[in-house]
Amino acid sequence: MSKIHVCKSSEIPADGMKTFEVAGGRKILIANAGSNFYAYQGICPHQDVCLGEGFFDGAVLTCHQHLWQWDITTGAAVGLAEAPLESYQIDVVEGEIFVVQASALKAAELFAGISDATHDRLGEIARREERPSGSVLYEIGDATDDLYILESGRVDFQIGRDERTSAAGFVLNKGEVFGWAALLAGQPRRIARAVCLEDSVLLRLSGEQTLQILEADPAAGYAVMRKLASLITRQLTTPTGK
Repeated sequence: MSKIHVCKSSEIPADGMKTFEVAGGRKILIANAGSNFYAYQGICPHQDVCLGEGFFDGAVLTCHQHLWQWDITTGAAVGLAEAPLESYQIDVVEGEIFVVQASALKAAELFAGISDATHDRLGEIARREERPSGSVLYEIGDATDDLYILESGRVDFQIGRDERTSAAGFVLNKGEVFGWAALLAGQPRRIARAVCLEDSVLLRLSGEQTLQILEADPAAGYAVMRKLASLITRQLTTPTGK
């Protein structure tokens, strides 16, 4: 876990919110509701819009661009919103607000619910990488050796084959897995291009080693593959530009 200083509590208006940029260019939204503070990703998960420019009534946060909404106490999607907000544990010490960031592997929905022992084995093979804005993680046609878990930052995707490519139309949150073709048999080449839109931190896992770990724990392997099927369906059926 890492602890990051964000701001003074006095900088947040009562029942108000403000966005701050922390180390690495990441934007974090701090909101106040009554006597409590909450911390979330500063960029809308729908499109590249700063949430601090939206509307907040003390209970519900609304993005001004396309009116997606979230419950400020949980980050859960409300109304039109189709994705929750990435939340951060918050710590207020002598009037200073810090956020505590857990490991992306622990936050990964794909690996939720598996045994601690299997989680630990995956953690042993995970390589943490810091990539600057503009870095190409992989190109269409590259070998599908590794999968990635997003810890912070944003990654853009172009999907297709040959010259027929288009924007994938989705934005990932912390803990989401991409490059999942590394876990699929009969899919030796990438069908997407992945580029960091801002400074990003990722966990990189060997697909082969991950499969070996999951094969050693059949219950975990079954659970992960069911969630992977749902993940693939969700990402590949998201309309471009939605």
